[in-house]
Amino acid sequence: MQALQTMDVSAAKQIRFVLTDIDDTVTTEGRLTATAYTALEQLSAAGITVIPITGRPAGWCDHIARMWPVFAVVGENGAFYMRYDRSARRMTTHQWASEAHLQNNRQKLDRLALKILQAVPGSALASDQHYRLADLAIDFCEDVAALPEAAVQQIVSLFKSAGAQAKVSSIHVNGWFGDYNKLSMTQTLFAREFGLELQANNTQVLFIGDSPNDEPMFEFFSYSVGVANIHEQLHRLTHRPKFVTPSKGGGGFVEMTRQLLLARKV
Repeated sequence: MQALQTMDVSAAKQIRFVLTDIDDTVTTEGRLTATAYTALEQLSAAGITVIPITGRPAGWCDHIARMWPVFAVVGENGAFYMRYDRSARRMTTHQWASEAHLQNNRQKLDRLALKILQAVPGSALASDQHYRLADLAIDFCEDVAALPEAAVQQIVSLFKSAGAQAKVSSIHVNGWFGDYNKLSMTQTLFAREFGLELQANNTQVLFIGDSPNDEPMFEFFSYSVGVANIHEQLHRLTHRPKFVTPSKGGGGFVEMTRQLLLARKV
């Protein structure tokens, strides 16, 4: 990983889209700071399209799409995206699966939740589980005492042994039934909303994140950035971001924003 400051100015000038994880990337220790939110506003004001790509639930994503200075939001690790048309006052939601498919998967996930909570002492359903459409989030350090790495990997194994996908974020293990991830739904969003093939426009897009569920994005994008707390997750990563910020969390997001905006003035 290279220091963020080494990113070529001419490359930074080309960035038209910023895709960003939320937890521990835009937020810092669980909070959205004034400076990080201001950075979102600054990117939008500069004509850079911001799209959060998060593992957080549909209930949160509805709020984010409506209230934040963003174009759209991909939620639950790629289960859907939401876009709010402010002029028409209309929310568009595109889901990976049909309603019938979602209901069938929910029944399987509910059974799996009981199995995981019984097998892994100290784990818990994520506090935002009630607002989720498509996945199961098991908390290993957000609102519970941090579990050891062996327990986190046990949760992952239980998901996978049931035939589910499993991704580790900085706070949860998310599991779901379906062949999708953050990248696949981002590709769908770009095709449907912008008429763009993401690979062909790779150099116009920057992704910033902090954890293993961001790995498909780190691998795909030429300009992928990790905030400094990515160092705490390297043991879980096969594909690392190309660049890393000096600061953790929202501080790193602000540094990335500053670098992009300064490049436009050169």
